Amino acid sequence: MNHALCGLAANVSLPSELVDRLIAVADAEIAADLSHRADLRHAQAVVLASRVEESSVSLAYAGLLTAADVDPATQPDVALALLAERAGRPEWARLLAEDPVVERREKLAACSGLPLDVVEMLATDSDVQVVAELALWTTPETATRLAAHPHAEVRRAVAANEATPPAVLAALLIGEGLPPAQRCLVCDREEAPFVHDPHCSRLDCDLPSGASCDDSHESTRHDMQQMAIRNPATPTEAVVGFVGHPSLLLRWALAGRSDLPSEVCVRLAVDSNPGVRADLAENPAIDEALMRVLATDRDHEVRRRLARNPLVPLDVLTHLAGATKIGATLLPRIASASPNEVEKLAESPNPAARMLVSQRRDLPPATRDALAADSDAKVVKSIAPHPGLSEGQLRTMLDRHGARVVAKVASNPDATPALLEDLARHDPSVQKAFREIARHRNASAPALLACLADAQARRIAASHAALPPPIIEELLSDADWQVVEAAAANPSLPLAVMSDLISRTRAPIELSAPPVTSWETLPKTSYS
Repeated sequence: MNHALCGLAANVSLPSELVDRLIAVADAEIAADLSHRADLRHAQAVVLASRVEESSVSLAYAGLLTAADVDPATQPDVALALLAERAGRPEWARLLAEDPVVERREKLAACSGLPLDVVEMLATDSDVQVVAELALWTTPETATRLAAHPHAEVRRAVAANEATPPAVLAALLIGEGLPPAQRCLVCDREEAPFVHDPHCSRLDCDLPSGASCDDSHESTRHDMQQMAIRNPATPTEAVVGFVGHPSLLLRWALAGRSDLPSEVCVRLAVDSNPGVRADLAENPAIDEALMRVLATDRDHEVRRRLARNPLVPLDVLTHLAGATKIGATLLPRIASASPNEVEKLAESPNPAARMLVSQRRDLPPATRDALAADSDAKVVKSIAPHPGLSEGQLRTMLDRHGARVVAKVASNPDATPALLEDLARHDPSVQKAFREIARHRNASAPALLACLADAQARRIAASHAALPPPIIEELLSDADWQVVEAAAANPSLPLAVMSDLISRTRAPIELSAPPVTSWETLPKTSYS
């Protein structure tokens, strides 16, 4: 793979004439990057598709090829991509419905807006996976019909389709009102009764681990029930009876539904499995009383997920923040807090509360400034990336809290070039800060050159437009292919270098140049 040309293919500064030249020498990897260019013209896409057949599908999905550019007989996969985007022709669907390759018929079955005669062909396809794929995406009318299909795999797909009518979903879930299924994937392959060995060593076996059939198609029926319970279109009254079901997976599926009655929530809150309780804890269907019970759950993940519940009371959330590792994230309840709630949280004597509200990026200036001057380092780390903070405020944070806040200060969108240079030279150095500086829009050449000494930041800094062109050229010979691609994608790469890279595509790029590790080795008058 020519990593330099792959990066160049993504370079936003690559002029159209060089795009044409790159298309002329592109391989599959280069073509993949070219196909994602926002400025790729239709004519260029047609040439690229003709040269590199593998790029045609992605070009079709991107809307860069039209029906007039495609022959479905010789380019069936491209035709499928256009049909998936509803940009193909109806006659293509009829042709592809008879394609001998099952995978293509499956892809066709997932397309919307197919002609009715094509839907009929797919619904009676000889391969059950094609019918199941149709059942997963089809209209309510066809889903209703396929719910009585003799194969359980098709019914499982109908149960997952949110367009399936509620009454049909209830019938599939409870097992009433429909004729019994006659086959499943297990008894298609093995004589019942059969239980698939979880440690099966057969290379040609594609049955799921633990799949079983005793003529009742139990494992597929169980999957169908799980799909129906997760389906929001399934009526509430049909799912609540599974609250005490012996199957963990069915109870787990139930815990995520947003329409659960309170008595069902109460029973799930004492489920023996913490995964069930955790899904329930994040569910807006639970009431405040139950949230307070779950806040004392012995399992950390249950408490962490409760903190993500958009309706959790603020006092409960504050308690959770102080006792549970939630992470530096804006929680839904904090994002929806009213101005009065924001003010109370910001003035709370509990640093956990102040830390939570500091994650917002739309705080009133007075509130923001008060939190920026907080004595608690965790609060300051949370507020440091907030826009609108002055250089003086950011430097005061550094003076008070040192290395603990360096990375967060570096991520502030208003950090000045001078501040970023100082952060890059901070002693002790903070590796995460290098990555923040390397991607910062205000990073200067000296700051970026300092970042090149860090392996991870080097890959980011190599694509920064403020990097001096001679350094970008040098990075094209880096030993790390990710650095090479990033440098080639750098919009400040000189046009002459871009042209030269394309001209010498057959010659390997030399990897002997020493890495740049310090900006001090360069003439300061040129890059400062």
